[in-house]
Amino acid sequence: MTDKLTVSVLGTGIMGAAMARNLVRAGHTVRAWNRTRAKAEPLAADGAHVAGTPAEAVEGADVVLTMLYDGAATLDVMREAAPALRSGAAWVQSTTAGLEAVGDLAGFARDHDLVFFDAPVLGTRQPAEAGRLLVLAAGPSGHRAAVTPVFDAVGVRTVWTGEDGAAGTATRLKLVANSWVLAATAATGEVLALAQALGVDPQGFFDAIAGGPLDMGYLHAKSQLILDDQLTPPQFAVATAAKDARLIVRAGEAHGVRLDVAAASAARLERAAAQGHADEDMAAAYFASFDPADRPSA
Repeated sequence: MTDKLTVSVLGTGIMGAAMARNLVRAGHTVRAWNRTRAKAEPLAADGAHVAGTPAEAVEGADVVLTMLYDGAATLDVMREAAPALRSGAAWVQSTTAGLEAVGDLAGFARDHDLVFFDAPVLGTRQPAEAGRLLVLAAGPSGHRAAVTPVFDAVGVRTVWTGEDGAAGTATRLKLVANSWVLAATAATGEVLALAQALGVDPQGFFDAIAGGPLDMGYLHAKSQLILDDQLTPPQFAVATAAKDARLIVRAGEAHGVRLDVAAASAARLERAAAQGHADEDMAAAYFASFDPADRPSA
């Protein structure tokens, strides 16, 4: 079996486009589709075939990779692709879809004789563009060789969480990891907002925690985006982060856990989106601390 594949990438936003480019660089044949075609068109210059419909994109594909907004959008697109799906093809489902949706997607895969891999990724724009995502994957070991070249092209490491993609073990780990990322993002915005309100130089705070257990690279990275007003293009957008936060809250509720920080993070992100920051980096949740009429200069 050759390790050069025909891969269909459905969804070419921040993450999907970067993944598609890395698949082309690795020598695979890439067929890309996006609902807003203009977002997929630049991939033609990289060597990808830009398809007009999901069905055209998946025709003849060895592997279908979905990186769409949510589970509902993914199911809709796969239904559009259904007439052209090849029996026995592998489906790498990388959308952060939530626990309920993973079961629905796995059911679709069974109905259409697809080998289903629950495979969300950890990382934002820069690691995606560098092919250094962390792939969290669940799927049958007997078929993993079919998708390993894809994971190797887009990621620096793959963590296998189980044999059954339908169980959503990879998605469960992704939600846990994202809960930490979103909490850290919200805390970063709030500490900068409080510093501004109290007249504290943020650098004084950074100096105070430097080198200790409270110091972390993520704090500095997100703070710099805010302080330098470099929120576009986003590493990960406010609107998408808000969606993920709500998935985390619902997962907790479904399992009897109240997640106050995740719920507050979701509310902050949604407030920032309503203030006009939906397409900015999720660090822009910082602005949710202020009245929009008094938008501060970070």
